[in-house]
Amino acid sequence: MYSILIVDDEPNYLVVLSELLRDEGYEVFTAPGGAEGFDMVKQLDLDLVITDMQMPQVDGLQLLQHIKEHNADLPVIMITAYAEVEKAVKAMQAGAFSYLSKPFSNDELLVNIEKAVRLYSLVLENTRLRREIKGKSGFSGMVGKNPRMKQVYELIEKVAPTPASVLISGESGTGKELVAKAIHHNSPRQNQAFITVNCAALSENLLESELFGHEKGAFTGAVAMRKGRFELSDKGTIFLDEIGEIPLALQSKLLRVLQEKNFERVGGSKTFDVDVRIISASNRDLKEEVAQGRFREDLFYRLNVIHVSLPALRERMDDMPLLVDYFINKFSEQLAKPDLTISQDAMRLLMNLPWEGNIRELENTIERAAILCNENTIEADDVQPDSLRPVEENSWSQNLDLKQLLPDSVGLNDVLYAVEEKMLLQALEETAYVQARAAEKLGITKSLLQYKMKKYRIKKKR
Repeated sequence: MYSILIVDDEPNYLVVLSELLRDEGYEVFTAPGGAEGFDMVKQLDLDLVITDMQMPQVDGLQLLQHIKEHNADLPVIMITAYAEVEKAVKAMQAGAFSYLSKPFSNDELLVNIEKAVRLYSLVLENTRLRREIKGKSGFSGMVGKNPRMKQVYELIEKVAPTPASVLISGESGTGKELVAKAIHHNSPRQNQAFITVNCAALSENLLESELFGHEKGAFTGAVAMRKGRFELSDKGTIFLDEIGEIPLALQSKLLRVLQEKNFERVGGSKTFDVDVRIISASNRDLKEEVAQGRFREDLFYRLNVIHVSLPALRERMDDMPLLVDYFINKFSEQLAKPDLTISQDAMRLLMNLPWEGNIRELENTIERAAILCNENTIEADDVQPDSLRPVEENSWSQNLDLKQLLPDSVGLNDVLYAVEEKMLLQALEETAYVQARAAEKLGITKSLLQYKMKKYRIKKKR
C-alpha cells in the first residue's frame, strides 16, 4: 500500500483529499502546515507528498526544498489556488514531480499520483537491485555439474514460474540465498523487490518490527513510523533465512500472512493486504524442530510446499575444480591480478579438506590466498588451514616418541583414523554425548563433529 502525506492549511481541503485517496486504497496522513509536514516526512515511510503552495510560515516551496534535502527521490506534487507561471517554474526547478492549479479534477490528481508513486517504486527497486546483485538473470553465482546440483537446477526451473512457497535446507555456506535469488529472478516477480531477512540476527521484538513494520510510539525507540519487509516486498519475494530461529509467538503471525495475506504493523490496528511469495531457508531439521515443539507444524507445511535440499561441499567434491576456477576468476578481477592461477599441490590439498564451512569457507579461503600468494600463483601453503599448519617447537608433540607407541608396519592413515575415532569417542563419553559440548572440547564445529560421527558410524549409547 502506498503512503501519501497531504499538507494544507485549509482543514476542509485536507478532509476532502483524504477521503478521496483513502477510497482509492492509499494510506493517507495529513499535516496543517509546512513545518508540521516536514516533521512527518522525517517520521513516516512515505511514497508521495502533496502540498499546497500558499501556506503561512513555511510555504510549499520551502517545504519542497526541505524534503529534497532529506530524501531527493521522494516525489512531491505542488497545488495552489494561484495559477502563477513563475511559482510553477520554481517548483519544477526545485524538483517537484508535477504542479496542479486549483480547481482541478479528481481524475487529473489521481493520474498524477499514480505516475508519481509508480516512478518512486521503480527508483527504490533499482536501488535494491544494485545492492543485491549486478547480474540478475540465470543462476548467477551457482556453479557445479554434480548430479545433486543438476537436480537442484531442474527443481528451480520447475518451481520458479509458480507462486508456491519454497523451503531450502542445507548446511551453512551451501548457497541457500543463491537458490532463493535464482527462483525469484526466473519468476514472474523478477522485476519486483527481492528482500532478505536474517531471522537469526535479531531479537524477537526487533524481528517482529523488521518483518511487519511499526507505528510511531509502538515501543521505546520507535520515534517514527516504519514499513516492514513484508510491506516493502509487496508483489515481490521475501527470503526468510534461518527461519527455524523465529520464536513460537511470532510464528503464528507469520502463519497468518501465509494464510490470509494480511498483517498489522506493530502498535497499529490497521490491516494491510500483501501479495508476497515466501522463500525460507534453514540449516536445522525443521521436522525435528516440529517434533520437539519448537516449530509450528501448520507453519512448516505452509512453508514446505516445495523443498530444495542443497548438498554439502564434501558431497560434491567433483565440483571443486569448477568452484575454484570460478572464485579465482572472481578475485582475479577484483584484485587486478589477471594472471592469478593455482598450483596442482594446492588443488590436491583443497580436495582433501573437510570443508565444514562449505562453499562460503572455500570462497574465503581462495580470497585470502589470492591476496597473500606470491607471483600470482596460489600454493598449498596459501590455502592450508591454520589447524593443519606445523605446531610451534615448544608444543607437546616435540617430546612425543612415536617409536615407543606405534609398530613400524602401521600406515599413516591407519594411525590418523584410529586416533581421530578414539578422540571422538572420548569427548562424547565425557560430555554424555552432548554434541555441542563435545565439539567445543575437540575444538571443531558441531557440523564437523556430526560428519565425523557418521564417518565412523558413532551413535549415542542407549
